Amino acid sequence: MGEIRLPIQAFLWCMSTIYMFAFASIYIQIPGLYGNDGLLPARWMLRYTGKGIWDQLRDSPTLLWLGPKLGLDTQQGMELIALMGVALSLLSTLTHRLRDCRLYLCLWILYLSLYQVGQVFLYFQWDNLLLETGFLCVLVAPLYLPWGRSRGCFHDNMTLWLVRWLLFRLMFASGVVKLTSRCPTWWGLTAMTYHYETQCIPTPLAWFAHQLPVWWQKFSVVATFLIEIPVPFLFFSPIRRHRLTAFYMQVLLQVLIILSGNYNFFNLLTLALCFSLLDDEHINFLLRRTSADTHKPQSTLEKAWSWGCVCVELSVYILLAYWATLHFNLRMDWEKKELLAKTAFTYHQFMALLKDVLTPSIWIGVLSLTWEIIRAMIKCVCMKGVLLRFWSTLQWGVMAAAAASMFAISLVPFTFLDYDANNALWPGVKRAFEVTDRYQLTNSYGLFRRMTGVGGRPEVIIEGSWDRNTWTEIEFMYKPGNMSAPPAFLTPHQPRLDWQMWFAALGPNHQSPWFSSLLYRLLQGKKDVIRLIQADDSNYPFKDQPPTFLRAHRYKYWFTEPKEDGTYPTRWWRRVYVEEFYPIVHLGDSFLENMLSQGGLKEKAPAKRTSKAALSAVLASVRESVCVLPAPVVLWSLLIAVAGACVLKQLLSHTHTHTHTHRHDEASERERHNTRQQNSQTPPGHTQDKQTEEEEEEEEEDRRGALITIQL
Repeated sequence: MGEIRLPIQAFLWCMSTIYMFAFASIYIQIPGLYGNDGLLPARWMLRYTGKGIWDQLRDSPTLLWLGPKLGLDTQQGMELIALMGVALSLLSTLTHRLRDCRLYLCLWILYLSLYQVGQVFLYFQWDNLLLETGFLCVLVAPLYLPWGRSRGCFHDNMTLWLVRWLLFRLMFASGVVKLTSRCPTWWGLTAMTYHYETQCIPTPLAWFAHQLPVWWQKFSVVATFLIEIPVPFLFFSPIRRHRLTAFYMQVLLQVLIILSGNYNFFNLLTLALCFSLLDDEHINFLLRRTSADTHKPQSTLEKAWSWGCVCVELSVYILLAYWATLHFNLRMDWEKKELLAKTAFTYHQFMALLKDVLTPSIWIGVLSLTWEIIRAMIKCVCMKGVLLRFWSTLQWGVMAAAAASMFAISLVPFTFLDYDANNALWPGVKRAFEVTDRYQLTNSYGLFRRMTGVGGRPEVIIEGSWDRNTWTEIEFMYKPGNMSAPPAFLTPHQPRLDWQMWFAALGPNHQSPWFSSLLYRLLQGKKDVIRLIQADDSNYPFKDQPPTFLRAHRYKYWFTEPKEDGTYPTRWWRRVYVEEFYPIVHLGDSFLENMLSQGGLKEKAPAKRTSKAALSAVLASVRESVCVLPAPVVLWSLLIAVAGACVLKQLLSHTHTHTHTHRHDEASERERHNTRQQNSQTPPGHTQDKQTEEEEEEEEEDRRGALITIQL
């Protein structure tokens, strides 16, 4: 693999942006979800038992333990942490100097602090993925010191390899679990005929994708299996074009998911991981920049090697096509002009294949990481100067140990796919995983394991009334409810209450204890909870007076279909009543009180009043300024601000470059003129100051980073 300086810059910039989205999205929802009058008050998760601060941090690693020392309650502590995360990530997107390993360590600690008290609303796979990727950023990012960059690029290939290994685990596991779950829709290749309308929060394009013919939906499932199961092995191919092909296939899948579904920052995070498959040469190609070695003539041996790689590359593509054709019985029906597909293997055959593949995939990772470690060691040994060689070798040893440890720990969740492979792991590795599990350093993944909503997507509709005679539906901003309301495009925001409403509809009400808390807060008329449902109070039917009674019914929703004449219907959805989900309740109702008690949601003690400190006043002022805007508007405004700043920075850097070049040309001309007038020879020496070189190098990195940002 060639130089990877630009992919690392792009990866770190994307991670800063994703952190900014994640912190901002959570910040907007903190009062309604975790406030003193929220659905699941976070202060219940912090039990002050008289232990020392270090014992508390060891038991539950969150900075919220320090809140009382600042005069803040738990809600204000969460808001402060989220705002700090937004500020740090925003600043790091604007200058590469701040994209430092210490800053990413701070961002990781801040997000982990929120995760520890986030409960069910923060326990999604993408939250785990963000924490794992965020910790890898600590290893990938450079360490800038006042006298220069301490950690050089000699070890970047090792640390960036960990990002590639994470991408492999994510994609491979996501493909495998679809088949190990025995879901009939995945095995029957019909999953995509349900996916677009049954996903949590579809986009408007999902309606159109749902209308595609069945044969195309089956082909989409086959393509998904191809991209997620065999293609990830190309991540470790020594042939560069294999990795580039795998990169574009992953990007295609993620972009299609973004267009058809609202999965917050998850797909953006996966796209950021894909930068580990690129090198400087390809990014320069994307930026339409050519290097001096582009048209360098090749020797006969190099031409022979190049042609050999092409032959191997084509052979692999042919094998992939053959694999898909054989295992999914692909054939063309020329009369109907359709591509037919059918699963041509059994569950037991697949499990046997998985056992045969899982262990070799681990050894592929071992050999690939070993090669990267050896490459980095050779670079350090070849350094000139004893002290520099010793310092580089010392850094190499530390980073190699860190990379090997992270890889070993990640094998535990990766082998959850097969019991025998997991049982064969060294017990020491399992103990290390158990010790670090609370920090979410490595996790198991498996998205879309089973296709829910076959036969119609279930939805819970809440209704309120003042007199039990006239009932009014309470419409959420984002999840399906009003059949005439078009789906929204929310990425990268995640409305976490709307997501949990989707999960609640899949089972009985007692499986979602927080739902009783939701009804209880609505009966009380708590404004923070109401803002989770409608940011604009005028759209909430009980804005003037809370409802006296509430109930919830379960419906089944389907996308509408085009009319026979080809015109579009006036409604996006159609629905059918199924059953009662939650009986009629009111404040003081015995059923509601019993459900709150069973879920541990009864108010145990009144919230402690916070001090009137300046920090509390500042947090309250910021909250009042932000809460009036819808969350997607806030997030997109941040992105536009960052993009505008990057464009302005790029324009200023171009102006500075032209001015610097003009001055340099004038100085060179004067120097040549003075040299011609001198009669004595000046011995050759070092004419460039080292600090100036470092400053120019940093300016060039900044210009490259800004240019990559604009292209992204």
